Amino acid sequence: MNERNDAVEGDTQPHRGRSSRKEEDGVDVLLTRTAAGDEQAFAGVYDALAPQVMGLAFRVLRDQAQAEEVTQDVMVEVWRAADRFRPERGTARNWVLTLAHRRAVDRVRSVVAGRARELRTGARDRDRPFDSVAEEVEQREEHRAVFRCLAQLAGHLRVPLVLAYYEGLTYAEVADALAAPAGTVKSRMRQGLRRLRECLEAGP
Repeated sequence: MNERNDAVEGDTQPHRGRSSRKEEDGVDVLLTRTAAGDEQAFAGVYDALAPQVMGLAFRVLRDQAQAEEVTQDVMVEVWRAADRFRPERGTARNWVLTLAHRRAVDRVRSVVAGRARELRTGARDRDRPFDSVAEEVEQREEHRAVFRCLAQLAGHLRVPLVLAYYEGLTYAEVADALAAPAGTVKSRMRQGLRRLRECLEAGP
């Protein structure tokens, strides 16, 4: 049985390996360019790796909304800390997924600590009003909708909104982070917000 598996892998692995290696190299180059402030390169990194980050985060957290939040946190960290990537130590994919795993585990610990606090205040939590619970559900649904619509935007519109929405940066701070003129960033954000609003109003 083992010999058969080895033979099958031997027949197919070289072609898949060459393709995978080429893709990995491409993302490595994009991340290196991202470290130099290349916004379009970051959009490429985002498109290539965000789905994998999302998958890993969901496997750790088992919660769609929290996995989406972790994914955005990780991708913002990739943009801000891309200069820490060292190609000689491994691929961009592995570097980003390491960040994702760390963030997801930190979120699990935070959730566990939060649940422990809730248990310590048991009686008060059991008496929470319906409106408070409904508000939490509504906020989670809103986060999921925003994540879905952001993913549909073109990279040059998505990146400024990710920095503003998840990092709370102003127009000027986003412009500084992207090394772009404030007027250009403001125009992109307005266009991105308009499309984001249209997507949210259209629904799933």
